[in-house]
Amino acid sequence: MTSAVRVRGLWKRFGQQVAVAGIDLELPAGKFIGLVGPNGAGKTTTLSMVTGLLRPDQGSVEVAGHDVWRDPVEVKARIGVLPEGLRLFERLSGRELLAYSGRLRGLPGAEIDKRATQLLDVLDLAGAQHKLVVDYSTGMRKKIGLAAALLHNPEVLFLDEPFEGVDPVSAQTIRGVLERYTASGATVVFSSHVMELVESLCDWVAVMAAGRIRAHGTLAEVRGDAASLQQAFLELVGANGRDAGSDLDWLGGGAAR
Repeated sequence: MTSAVRVRGLWKRFGQQVAVAGIDLELPAGKFIGLVGPNGAGKTTTLSMVTGLLRPDQGSVEVAGHDVWRDPVEVKARIGVLPEGLRLFERLSGRELLAYSGRLRGLPGAEIDKRATQLLDVLDLAGAQHKLVVDYSTGMRKKIGLAAALLHNPEVLFLDEPFEGVDPVSAQTIRGVLERYTASGATVVFSSHVMELVESLCDWVAVMAAGRIRAHGTLAEVRGDAASLQQAFLELVGANGRDAGSDLDWLGGGAAR
């Protein structure tokens, strides 16, 4: 199977804390891939290194056959990124932001206009295209960020918690665009800690905990004999059977004591 991403011996430390501990991972092309794990597992750090936003302490990353750090221009031409904590040029309108992104990518003006119009329409942003991004809601910001990431038609799209803080209507719109994108043969890699979402969207999953990959493969392979991905995930990260309320015998009853 052709690989969209190859990761070898990837390490990242922040002082004494090891965020990513020597992971090896090969992500297949043309798939909807979920990188899942609890908060603090190292997902965002891993995606930041894979996309060239953060330099690793050790290891190598190839995206679409190009080394991220030796050939950054080629890699960045082939990827789209919607990072966590998305920062946008807020004093531009939605359409101006797409025009600016297209120019940075070297697209002709007429092609930018055509693609921007189509993306704004599909993502239900046409009515807000002339509003400043600073006035956009969280869901609208996620959608305009996705539009900017898709504008140059990348081979691989990386999304960090793309549905976090997004209302159900916007989430359904984003989901539809991503499903159409992967159906064309492109690759989506997105991080999440919501197992139900991953199970409904993805056909390939990597489970991460404490900076290491605990399991990876097709959804069926990772789920195994478990009733759901959620159950398999809890077993893999060692959280199954944990009693969250055993030391909270004082909680409840309605009386303040």
